Amino acid sequence: MKQFIDHITARLLPCYPEDEARSLAWWIAEELTGLSRSQLLCGYKGTTNFPNTQDIVERLLHFEPIQYIFGHTLWNGLDLRVTPATLIPRPETAELVELISNFKFQISNFKSSIRVLDIGTGSGCIAIALKKAHPEWQVTGIDISPEAIEIARENARRNQVEVDFRVADIFSDQMAKSLHQWYLVNDQMVNVIVSNPPYICESERSSMRANVLNYEPSSALFVPDSDPLRFYRRIAGLFHPTPHTVHPTPYTFLFFEINEAFGEELSILLSGLGYRDIQLTKDIYGKDRIIEARMA
Repeated sequence: MKQFIDHITARLLPCYPEDEARSLAWWIAEELTGLSRSQLLCGYKGTTNFPNTQDIVERLLHFEPIQYIFGHTLWNGLDLRVTPATLIPRPETAELVELISNFKFQISNFKSSIRVLDIGTGSGCIAIALKKAHPEWQVTGIDISPEAIEIARENARRNQVEVDFRVADIFSDQMAKSLHQWYLVNDQMVNVIVSNPPYICESERSSMRANVLNYEPSSALFVPDSDPLRFYRRIAGLFHPTPHTVHPTPYTFLFFEINEAFGEELSILLSGLGYRDIQLTKDIYGKDRIIEARMA
């Protein structure tokens, strides 16, 4: 096995740092054997002449993400199918899930009826992780992409949770009406709105790696430099109490994953729309990555 790992690592070195190349080599070995790294290190006796290895290495040398090559990824305790129709879940998004999952909503009497809306659900990772952590919550995920919604539904089945996934465009004229239909039945209101929307400015493309630029869906990544907060403004506005939008309650909370450059600007935007208790949280890299707020 050591010879196999060393060989694959050497093949990948022209395109990847050594640590990443070796990590990818172990990933290939684990996928092709169905064994964990510790199992492989503890006396694996099988052949290392695995089929398709050459094809996998060639695809990696063209910077195709290994998650797309194998069609799934392990993230935050979940086994998720991913395709080029969905973003590959990031560690920072797991931090967002953890914050919500452990959040003290101060509505303990209504805990069993907490309703969550995940906007731009993609692979469904956020919605599924929250439902897994809190089976008593009612969770809905929406996305403009029918392909992404199909993947999300499959991921819910793979991880044995029930989440209501729907195709929806938050910028459509019917969105506010749809939210009324979904969340105001029997006077039940959505308590948690969560979103990891596109937030990378077009001008940041030049600093991004080829495996992201060439393979992951641009529509889920980029926003115009001229309006980097367009998704946040629309989502927060849908729940801002006007005659044409959903009327939130004091128990309506927003949680966003954000571009580190716009934390202060987004805080001002939310405050202007009537949200309170606005708080920024840094990710493991020390960058502003999550913003939370409550409708006053």
